[in-house]
Amino acid sequence: MSIADSYTDDTKARRNVWILVLAQAILGAQMPMIFTIGGLAGQSLASNACFATLPISLIVAGSMLSATPISAIMQKWGRRAGFFVGAAGGTLGGIVGAYGLYTASFPIFLLGSLLTGVYMSAHGFYRFAAADTASDEFRPKAISYVMAGGLAAAIIGPQIVKLTSQAFVIPFLGTYLAVIAVNVLGSFLFLLLDIPKPQPPAADSPKGRSRMELLKTPRIAVAVICAMVSYALMNLVMTSTPLAVVGCGFDEGNAADVVTFHVLAMYIPSFFTGHLIARFGVEKIVATGLIILAGAGAVALQGVELENFFVALVLLGVGWNFGFIGATTMLAGAHEPHERGRMQGLNDLLVFGGVTMASLASGGLMNCSGGSAIEGWNAVNMAMAPFLMLAGGALIWLMLRPKDA
Repeated sequence: MSIADSYTDDTKARRNVWILVLAQAILGAQMPMIFTIGGLAGQSLASNACFATLPISLIVAGSMLSATPISAIMQKWGRRAGFFVGAAGGTLGGIVGAYGLYTASFPIFLLGSLLTGVYMSAHGFYRFAAADTASDEFRPKAISYVMAGGLAAAIIGPQIVKLTSQAFVIPFLGTYLAVIAVNVLGSFLFLLLDIPKPQPPAADSPKGRSRMELLKTPRIAVAVICAMVSYALMNLVMTSTPLAVVGCGFDEGNAADVVTFHVLAMYIPSFFTGHLIARFGVEKIVATGLIILAGAGAVALQGVELENFFVALVLLGVGWNFGFIGATTMLAGAHEPHERGRMQGLNDLLVFGGVTMASLASGGLMNCSGGSAIEGWNAVNMAMAPFLMLAGGALIWLMLRPKDA
């Protein structure tokens, strides 16, 4: 019996959702902050422009490496413990990153980015925590509402960047000091969570499927592929966006505004994504997300006027929302409660592994493909095509399978 089976009116689930929404809004603000300035700060410190987005890549790599340990911590000691570990990682990452900027040391700055990935990993489990005490009917809405908390983060984060990026003689130092404050203050929210710790397995309790058996389950495999592609392509394009905006003659304020609109588009649909999944089915919503992601690439390839950046990044955010929330919902209903820690950690390991590769590729494509920012930006967006075909093909294959297979 799952935790959610103990609650019929979703009272506890709704309370937890509100707390997680606030955590998403406050602690989550550090992600658009860092993604807005990470590449620009890296470009100012790196000896080779091709390494400009390496700080962001290492954030994602840190998230990938810590996904399984944090999932294991949550499985043994509960969600609250894992979220505190994440906030501690974000705080330490902010401290080390600020010190790297202060000393103009690119390696130290990269270490801070790697530590920040611990927060990013824990942040990814907010959506699963929302489902823990939710009924089957409320689960997609709970996941969607928590993701909607990013709407506030989309506004708060870039505005903090505008206020802090040039607050000190050393560019971006103020932003990293603000990241420290965000983690320390936001972590107090986790004291209010009421999610029971998982019961230790009894000697005769089911062991569940192995990781390989889970991945061989068609619905799980397709959910992981669609989550990987949705998140990786969003990261591929978003990581290069500030570099492209500035490289095409606009300023850092314009880049922050584009990122703001992008993150708003990532989370505004969350107010109704769960309802759309409940009405039309999760497969159709994921498919819609993949189509919108393709539309984002098409718009970006039409030109480098500021409006092209805005429209492309808005479509990128909406496509990510439908694809990623849909894939998360698909995964949440495809494994048993006693497989939760194993499957969720494996999922995020694979998803953020893909995102790490996309982030690494982003800097190389943007700065080392052709001789201009325009050529680099076009290369980034054209790279989306094969992965969208992979995810789309996998989803079509799943939808065409016999229902009793």
